[in-house]
Amino acid sequence: MLLSYKFKNFKSYRNDVEFSMIAPASKVKSRFEDNYVSTTLGYDINKTCVIVGENAGGKTNFVNSFIYLQNLLSSNEWVRAYMSTVNSGAYNEAKDSRNLEDNRLRQLFEMEVLIDDRVYLYYLVIDPLGVVCEKLDVKKNKTSKYKPIFNFERKKVITTPREDGEGEKRSLVVDVSFVGEDKYNKDVIEKISREASAGLFINKLAILAVEEAYTFVNWIKNYLTPISPRINLDFLKAIDVEEEDKEIVENPRFIKILRMIDYSISGIEINDENPYQKTVLVRKRKDGTVFKREIGDDSTGIGEYFAWAIQIFKVVYKNKCLIADEVDRVLNPVLSDRIVSFINGNKHTGQFIFTTHNVLHLDLKNYMKEQIYFATKDKETLESELYSLADFPEVRYEVTKIYEFYMKGILGGVANE
Repeated sequence: MLLSYKFKNFKSYRNDVEFSMIAPASKVKSRFEDNYVSTTLGYDINKTCVIVGENAGGKTNFVNSFIYLQNLLSSNEWVRAYMSTVNSGAYNEAKDSRNLEDNRLRQLFEMEVLIDDRVYLYYLVIDPLGVVCEKLDVKKNKTSKYKPIFNFERKKVITTPREDGEGEKRSLVVDVSFVGEDKYNKDVIEKISREASAGLFINKLAILAVEEAYTFVNWIKNYLTPISPRINLDFLKAIDVEEEDKEIVENPRFIKILRMIDYSISGIEINDENPYQKTVLVRKRKDGTVFKREIGDDSTGIGEYFAWAIQIFKVVYKNKCLIADEVDRVLNPVLSDRIVSFINGNKHTGQFIFTTHNVLHLDLKNYMKEQIYFATKDKETLESELYSLADFPEVRYEVTKIYEFYMKGILGGVANE
């Protein structure tokens, strides 16, 4: 489960962004017993979180930061900082002065995750030249201290002329401490350490079957599910049919999620050859008569929700962490409330984090303050900011109309002239 996440200098976010899924320590959480999971490691972790904000406020960029980090951890390609940021002026200055090690160009990512019976803390700093610093720590419970697994640091960059006389080449001098290096061929460790830009060090250790590195990378690849609105969620247009998705659709529990959008749906007849268009939804009228319709002939809303229902299934029954952008493109306020209630009402260790324009989610009857975040953009600097409703101690749970404060601009997160 995701415990906390931090990043800096990514797209519209320049300053530190801190996001937490840890439930409050106060007694207020006793009113929301379904909203969090109590773990044997001493953590109480929220199942759901909503991020509200105006258009172009930074919600999508928050989700994209997860996608970006996941992509880095899912490949062994060259690692470079993403320079299309609100701080791009600093990049142009540094490029002109040939100082690509400028601290203003560095991007930071830090993720704390509970996996099985241990807590993992991953830390990464990159710049236009490659990895500056990379660390992985692990601990056994909330009160114990982190034990370092590895610490990768770039010490300096050496620039030399190319042999062909065409420009310059850079070599990176690094320092690596690795607690398990005595178990592996030291020549191999030194070699992968020198390849400072070609992929992350944690990926190389995962390939070498270092347990802690493999476990964390596997969670990122298979349990973290960030979805941007630019990723086509239309079930009808999907090209690659994942075997896991087929199994989900065939699972009897899937129809319970599907029926949230239409309670007349009583069954599914799966078409193995073309399941995304030819699968038939069976509906039953009040008089008991039945009619059938292929998904390809059904409404667009049904087709899109079919895809969302698969993701919700993964949260509840496969314990995945779904981070979804602009769910109100598909889910109306009533349906999104049903889904949140369904996720909170079941026992699991999955999580649903989503962004929305729907201010009706600003409701302290269904959420704790720590489960509500705002994304907003400064009108002068165009920099985004993310903060929690918990940052407003004056807002009390007895106040039910939080959305009124929000619409008046008292809580931020709305466009201002």
